[in-house]
Order: sequence, then structure tokens, then C-alpha cells
Amino acid sequence: MHIRITTDPVTQNEVHDLSNQPCHYKGDGTNGLEIYFENQKNMDEFIKWEIEDDHKITLVGNNSEDYVAEG
Repeated sequence: MHIRITTDPVTQNEVHDLSNQPCHYKGDGTNGLEIYFENQKNMDEFIKWEIEDDHKITLVGNNSEDYVAEG
């Protein structure tokens, strides 16, 4: 599952021009989390917060037959 977040987690503002904005990606290419930021400063601040404060993002898949992806 690939998840794309277009709300900058630092400012909570929607990012509209994804092709020209910084993006932080965690995953293996097939399954991952893609987070867009309004600017490089916000992305750097988020990465620093993630590393220094031990707020690591971990994706855990659910491959059971009962799982239904919504959204």
C-alpha cells in the first residue's frame, strides 16, 4: 500500500504543487509513506523531530483477507 500525505505536518497547510515541493519517503518502493512539505525547512524540521525525539514512522501491512482499504 502506498500512502501519500499532502498536508505539511509542520504547518498543517495543504501542499498543492507536488512536483515542485520537497517530499520525504519511507518504504520499499511498493509499500511506503510519501509526505509532502511546503518547503525544505519544514521537511528538515520534521526529519530532525523524527530522529532526535524517536518519533519514527513504521508501516505495518495487513494482508488478511478481511482487510479492506478505505479512502
